[in-house]
Amino acid sequence: MTDKSTPSVSQTESSDDEKLLKEVLNAAQIDTEDRYADQQALTLRMWTIGITFSIAGCGLNTLFTLRSPSISIAKSTAQLLAYPAGRLWDACMPTRQFNILGWNFSLNPHPFNPKEHILIYVMANISFFTRMTADILVEQKMFFGLNSGWAFQILMILALFLIGFAFSGLTRPALVEPRKVVWPGLLSVTALTATLHRRRKAGANESNSSRKISTLGFFCLVFLGSVCWYWLPDFLFPALSYFNFPCWINPDSPAVNQVFGVSSGMGLLPLTLDWSQIAYVASPLLVPSWAIANVAIALVFWIYIVATACYYMNVWNTAYLPFQSSSIFDNTGNVYNVSRILSESDGFSLDLAKYEKYSPVYMPITYALSTYALAIATLASLIVWIILEHHGYILAAFRDLGNVYRVSFRAPREKQRPPRIGDVSTWWYSGCLLLGLFLAIFATEYWNIELRWFGVLSSFAISATFFFPVTLVYANTNLKVGIEVFCRIVGGFLWEGKILANVWFVGLGYTTILNGLSFSQDMKLCLYYHIPAYSVFWAQCIGIIIGTVGQVAVVNWALGHIHGICTTDALNGFTCPFSRTNFNTSIIWGAVGPRRFFSADSGYRNLFYLIIIGGTLPVIVHLLKRRYPTSFWRNASVPLLLGGLNYIPPATGMNYGSWAIVGLFFGYFVRKRHNRWWRRYNFVLDSALESSVSLAAFVIFFTIYYSGVSDRLSWWGTEVYKETCDWTGCPHKLLPAGAKIE
Repeated sequence: MTDKSTPSVSQTESSDDEKLLKEVLNAAQIDTEDRYADQQALTLRMWTIGITFSIAGCGLNTLFTLRSPSISIAKSTAQLLAYPAGRLWDACMPTRQFNILGWNFSLNPHPFNPKEHILIYVMANISFFTRMTADILVEQKMFFGLNSGWAFQILMILALFLIGFAFSGLTRPALVEPRKVVWPGLLSVTALTATLHRRRKAGANESNSSRKISTLGFFCLVFLGSVCWYWLPDFLFPALSYFNFPCWINPDSPAVNQVFGVSSGMGLLPLTLDWSQIAYVASPLLVPSWAIANVAIALVFWIYIVATACYYMNVWNTAYLPFQSSSIFDNTGNVYNVSRILSESDGFSLDLAKYEKYSPVYMPITYALSTYALAIATLASLIVWIILEHHGYILAAFRDLGNVYRVSFRAPREKQRPPRIGDVSTWWYSGCLLLGLFLAIFATEYWNIELRWFGVLSSFAISATFFFPVTLVYANTNLKVGIEVFCRIVGGFLWEGKILANVWFVGLGYTTILNGLSFSQDMKLCLYYHIPAYSVFWAQCIGIIIGTVGQVAVVNWALGHIHGICTTDALNGFTCPFSRTNFNTSIIWGAVGPRRFFSADSGYRNLFYLIIIGGTLPVIVHLLKRRYPTSFWRNASVPLLLGGLNYIPPATGMNYGSWAIVGLFFGYFVRKRHNRWWRRYNFVLDSALESSVSLAAFVIFFTIYYSGVSDRLSWWGTEVYKETCDWTGCPHKLLPAGAKIE
């Protein structure tokens, strides 16, 4: 019998992913009941292991975010290593009770359990998330030359964390607690937890699968193989990472290198044998296949068709520039020298006379298309998409949240217990929000960072508005849709010519959303494992402190000790790609400003027309979904079609192409044809690859590159990909000697 009602696209996908998540949790024996209700989560063992791993991981991730390709110590690495550490603690520590000043405790109250394990992961997840905040510190100190000192840096980073933390806590009833909000990015975490804490049961299932390798054995096999393999693309044979062999055959042909190049080209042949390149955007094994398909379609249409056509038609004079680059350029085709347009009095404001004498800003086609045009369209599509697809859910969620606060204000008068989210008072998160805003206002006013107090409040209004829709997209797809460009434009109009104001306006308006998104994901994970909300609250608070101090310390150390950092001559690729991209973006919106950038004389003014596409396309797709509910339109996601390529640049077509191929192979073909294998091993495979690559990169850097051993290795496999137009960024058209772009 067929049900007459037709579920929406988001409901269908959420249902599928929730069933899969339930299978993984059932394997871990923690799906419907709290099997460890009589055991603690906040143990001395958890605090010791969690704090140790958080400090180490925060430092390493902050360091590696300055590297290209960006490699991070995966959260799964902390999750993996925490298990033997916990079991070693079980074996070595006494179980007897201690009494110190009336406080009774035990060093080893019970065996290491999944609740402790997950809280260690949560602390690591917070302190490991360093890219956006570390980039701001690097951008300010390295590219702008402003050394404001540790106090300012700590206060501002702490403010970014606290505001995001408050967002996640206050929206928990809407984004965390509902069963249909699945968060597919958690599947590998639960898979690895199930593998490590599985309790084997004797029975037919075990005997029938006796010939199959266990999930733990599979994890170990892939982990060891991946650690050994990564020495090739990262050190011994890096050409395997940048596997653009057509460019090796014809290294001097601009056309060949622009088409097949993986550094400055479109990457039409997306081949690489480096997992860090494949997973540069996100792990392809965790993203639902319908979401990958949307991004793949966006890649083909926007990069391979639209960007290519615009480039060879010389739209916006892009033919005189590389097809792909994280840099901006002047009217001679050289990288823009920002120091030539800044005021000598403070070094952070635009000198209009110098700017007019020097050059306007020119952008490569992928930079203009992805970072600005599609970002503007995405912003409009996100608002319309939320209204059309989720208006009922949003209204219900905010009604529930409003009820919580109505009870909150009545509670003192009626002597009722204050309302709680789980078992944490809503006022705890409200206090974190007020503290974060106070720290941000104090820091900007005391150190005179141009933004001022009203700028902090303006950026907060933007982040509060867009936190819900951005987080909802991520909770269903594991892909982030950014609103950074909107913050840039608003900040550029409000503080025209003031670069630092624009930098911190974006930090407070967008980075707080990313921080809050991460906190919400962790809350969902802990909800699956029946961990009390107050335990999660304190674990996240400690993670915030470690993440704040750790980032500030490592950034200041790296900028003072790594030779050539943030330049093309940097050791082992420490070119600060994300910081450089952010810096270039800050110049456009902070120094030049949107008024000049979108002036009548500028061709870039036409980028604003894409806001019409962003506003109307969701309506068209929504109507098609309702007219053809069982067709391929039901899987269409306009925010992904427009905003799925937001990592370009510095990501390239090769990164997205290889990511899509691997993701569709496992998420569609393997899942359909070999479902039993996929359910048993797919997410374990992701955990093994993620943790092994990050661990291998750490070992290789400190044993080979930092020690100077790498200087002794030079052969064809280490140089061939550098001796191409793809690596140097050859343009389609060359300017005559002494000529300038008009």
